[in-house]
Amino acid sequence: MSGKNKMSRRSLLIAGSAALVGAALRPSALGAATIEKRLIAGPGIAHLLGPSGAETAVWCYNGQVPGPEVRLLQNERVRVSIDNRLPQDTTIHWHGVRVPNAMDGAPDVTQAPIGPGGQFVYEFDVADAGTYWYHPHAHSSEQIGRGLAAAFIVQETQPIPVDRDIVWVLGDFRLNTDATIAGRFNSPMETAMSGRFGNTVTINGQVPEPFSVRSGERIRLRLINAAPARIFGLEFKGHNPIIIANDGQPVEPHAAEDGRIVLGPAMRIDLVIDMNGIPGSAALVADTFYSDLAYNLVEFKYSNESPLKDPGRGTPARLPANPIPEPDLRRAMRHDVTLEGGMGMAGMMRMMSGQPMWSINGVAAHGHLMGPALTLSRGGSYILAIDNQTRWHHPIHLHGHSFRVLTRNGQPTKYREWRDTVLIPPLEKADIAFVADNPGDWMFHCHILAHQEGGMMSVIRVT
Repeated sequence: MSGKNKMSRRSLLIAGSAALVGAALRPSALGAATIEKRLIAGPGIAHLLGPSGAETAVWCYNGQVPGPEVRLLQNERVRVSIDNRLPQDTTIHWHGVRVPNAMDGAPDVTQAPIGPGGQFVYEFDVADAGTYWYHPHAHSSEQIGRGLAAAFIVQETQPIPVDRDIVWVLGDFRLNTDATIAGRFNSPMETAMSGRFGNTVTINGQVPEPFSVRSGERIRLRLINAAPARIFGLEFKGHNPIIIANDGQPVEPHAAEDGRIVLGPAMRIDLVIDMNGIPGSAALVADTFYSDLAYNLVEFKYSNESPLKDPGRGTPARLPANPIPEPDLRRAMRHDVTLEGGMGMAGMMRMMSGQPMWSINGVAAHGHLMGPALTLSRGGSYILAIDNQTRWHHPIHLHGHSFRVLTRNGQPTKYREWRDTVLIPPLEKADIAFVADNPGDWMFHCHILAHQEGGMMSVIRVT
């Protein structure tokens, strides 16, 4: 990456994770028992179109879409064994969870891919409460597009009071008329533009039926965008959702700008919603991010029960902060990051020649096997000034760390929110800051998965 450090053009991986395995397997800080989970990644059948709709052959964890929710308490330790029964290599990435490098699930960066018939064991402590998810990082566009994704929830030791804690895993599938998943992932044309969009949007693995609520109840709604490319912009008609966390990290409770909850691929937002409709009424949740593709996602359907009453409710309390080190902006080293590529004359030439269509600072990734673009000193504070010089959105994700979003287009952000994935609109900029406290080689990439696999990925090394 440019600025004070130029991007390395080495193409050989210099593995740095082997020495970290011992750290990954250290005893739990609390001395508590380790939570054991077993996952099987393989073919399965799902009812994406609902119980009465045609079945769809999918790839999934433990025979379900989304996969089984993993729910832990903050500071617990988890051990997850994975059996790969897919016809491809796979891994599991614990998106947003600050795991030791050897447990990150980045193929050829932090571990060898898990081949068909192979097994692997992930084990780590969960220091941060919040809403996260897990998914493969090998052949990601196809494997997530066929159903491999699931929620990973870490509960606070002292959660805020709500009547229900609900998770919505938002999915996006491209189905043929017979409900089979359409093939041809990562077509050159789609890769050079917005990525692969589905024609079937799901909540928790099904086209949503009306969602039952009761007047007067307070709901914590955890939204996870598990779509390979679709950006959601949700409007909760007749309601005023309050954002309490972004990408798992607490933020000052506030209403969304323009009343729309925007989630790029891989992003999560926690909301508190007071259900203020009258008994027997209904209210729509619409996705209006793409003006020419707006649709009604789901309906809140109020029961006929008398309203719950709690006069003590007001703005929800702020969630307790997670133990993320604060970057020292006075001493932070700045690096420029330029996102380039996509459809255009140069992109057409790259597409016709079979070359990657996206790049970071002029360097396009060829698969995962690559050396570090940038080497950072452990414990140092850094600012990445990201400049999206393309005409497409890019949700940029940094593994192993959370970062503060400092500015957008040179203007300070209102909440200086922590994130692990920042959505940068076309021809716009964002400055992010973090402490490089987690040693190892970490992926840094666009989470529109066709863009990542089309070259918009690099590796940041922390030593």
